[in-house]
Amino acid sequence: MDPAKKKQLEEAVIAAMKTVYDPEIPVDIYELGLIYEIKINEDYEATIIMTLTSPSCPVAESLPVEVEQKVAGVEGITSSKVELTWEPPWDKDMMSEEALVELGLM
Repeated sequence: MDPAKKKQLEEAVIAAMKTVYDPEIPVDIYELGLIYEIKINEDYEATIIMTLTSPSCPVAESLPVEVEQKVAGVEGITSSKVELTWEPPWDKDMMSEEALVELGLM
């Protein structure tokens, strides 16, 4: 895959994920640091490795599905899959500076 095309697709995937919000925190999942990895293979299939703020998160069933749907809707992506992981466990140190400012933690 052309590196410029891959970079463009990754940026589009990130933009799509920035439209998904944790319902308990008014910050998108990307800025919250819930996205650990974005993989796009030669067939333009995206795999998103993500976590949730806690294993008992009330949106554990719906949030990954929403992410899959948003990423699958990115032009150029043929399919998407979300893999949940709990390693390393999420904590607030993973939030971006933008998220910390938004939440008044900076």
